[in-house]
Amino acid sequence: MSKSKQIYLVDDHPLMRKGLAMTLDNEVGFDVCGQAESAEEALNEILDLKPDAAVIDISLPGMNGIELVKNLLHQMPELKILIVSRHDEELYAERAIRAGAKGYLMKLEAVDVLVAALRQILNGGIYLSDKIGNKLLMKMATGNSAKSDNPLDLLSDRELEVFELTGKGMSTKEIGKKLHISVKTVESHRANIKDKLQISSANELMRHAVRWVEEGSR
Repeated sequence: MSKSKQIYLVDDHPLMRKGLAMTLDNEVGFDVCGQAESAEEALNEILDLKPDAAVIDISLPGMNGIELVKNLLHQMPELKILIVSRHDEELYAERAIRAGAKGYLMKLEAVDVLVAALRQILNGGIYLSDKIGNKLLMKMATGNSAKSDNPLDLLSDRELEVFELTGKGMSTKEIGKKLHISVKTVESHRANIKDKLQISSANELMRHAVRWVEEGSR
């Protein structure tokens, strides 16, 4: 009998982790070897446990999921990573794959879809919804990097992170401390965000960011 694949879960919602762990532990060939609610905690444990795959949420309390993917793969390039998120897949799927993840799944998907996605990436494949997969293939085939319908797609990964933390109510100083960058750099990112999203004031930026974070956490 073949050895079960070791899966590590990273999600800041305890009930979500518990449900996911129960589901995967009941699946033949899967064994949940560890869980974490933050990227920082996960980074140390994953490097220690060396699982076959990790299921990672994008919205985490400190370092976000995309940054965690980059950090993990820098040290464990063979790790298979499936990103799950409530945020718009049109905005995040390409970023996740670019960062090195092997799949992207919306949290609204049924459990059997998640199991199928995990099996697919563990067998060396890539998992994306048909809609996004076709869109990315078309983009690659035509060399077309045209703007998406979502203005947030204009933001760099770091700018999007600053935007998200702004939406979580963090001050410039707090964001700088969390991301290990200077206050001046945070202010520069915020200025770029306002410019790209055509937002004129700090208050308007805050309103946009809060609304986006709330939509993503439903």
